[in-house]
Amino acid sequence: MTATIERRKPRTIGELKRLIEAKTLTIEEVRRDVAALLDANEDLNAFISVMLEDTSRGETSLPLAGVPIGIKDFFDTAGVRTTAGCAQFASRVPTEDAEVVRGLRSAGAMIVGKTNMHTLGMGTTSLESHFGPVRNPWLQERVAGGSSGGSAAAVASGVCFATIDTDAVGSARLPAACCSVTGFKPSYGRLSTDGILRGEPVDAAIVALNHTSIIARSAADVATVFAILARGSLATATSQPRVGVVANHSSAQPMKQKFEAALPSNASIAGPTAELTVPFSEARFEPAGIESARAAINERLFSDVDLIVLPTLVDAVPTIERARRAGAQAVSPANTFFANYFGLPAITIPMNIDEDLGPIALQIVGPAGGDMTVLDFARRVQERHPPMLARR
Repeated sequence: MTATIERRKPRTIGELKRLIEAKTLTIEEVRRDVAALLDANEDLNAFISVMLEDTSRGETSLPLAGVPIGIKDFFDTAGVRTTAGCAQFASRVPTEDAEVVRGLRSAGAMIVGKTNMHTLGMGTTSLESHFGPVRNPWLQERVAGGSSGGSAAAVASGVCFATIDTDAVGSARLPAACCSVTGFKPSYGRLSTDGILRGEPVDAAIVALNHTSIIARSAADVATVFAILARGSLATATSQPRVGVVANHSSAQPMKQKFEAALPSNASIAGPTAELTVPFSEARFEPAGIESARAAINERLFSDVDLIVLPTLVDAVPTIERARRAGAQAVSPANTFFANYFGLPAITIPMNIDEDLGPIALQIVGPAGGDMTVLDFARRVQERHPPMLARR
């Protein structure tokens, strides 16, 4: 980070807001610094369209006034093209905003622009886009993950404090893990999906599995944005959650060993810990029967625990060369997809970056409706192991 924001060093949305409200930092100064960061990080190709739109109208008391936030180019933005990273929609300009975009405007966010993504969200590498591939800010020889790769790169490089994304198989959590930032998929329906390519044909399975999600620098920042945009009342977090460690996840042995070695001690922030198994094989890309599966999962999986933990990634973050050989799903969603199918809140938080495997990430999953317990537990883990930004 450079210039004005760097000198004052706001690391969280809360810190940035306090500086703006105290008039120590102006929204125009923030806008100039974000513009400079965009220039400095142009090689990441994180954005399809740059907007740098201050929606606060000078009202610094608005909850997101002056906070730089990106929007995945799946969400309609009135008067600004929404392309889904594909040639077919390269000139598609919506006439109205998606519901979450309206929420950002009402909260006074600084909308940085529309983030690059894997074409039509149909891949986990973000190498395939009509606007060119996204680069990983930490490890440029490796993929950024996808399909929300531009968003993860924008947050990891410090351009955005948060981004609004989609997640149908792990599409926000996987790139967040690959770029060593925080990615949260809430309970199904908690954030509106209205206005994702409004009026275009969409598969019924995508409708059933897709979740509007948030990528940010930390769980605390995710929680700030989530509380502003979430629909309905939010249950109080469980203060000493019982934690289940998933025994049957799909991570390869090297990732499993590194994950277990990096797994933080939860002694002072959690209740008893136990091992359990997850019905991964029941999750499928098919909407038939999904409602009954979701209705039963809390009792099946969370009768004896409040949260479960497992690695986000199955294997090392692939190099660009390896990912091009492996194809669109080179970053496996085997450890993430079940949370989409069962509609469960899930967050990925960075643990460390291994010399051989790249980023190691912890995934925390809760019961349907347990969003705040997931976020609060992730926040407390990060208080012990603070996340870092990529310095470029």
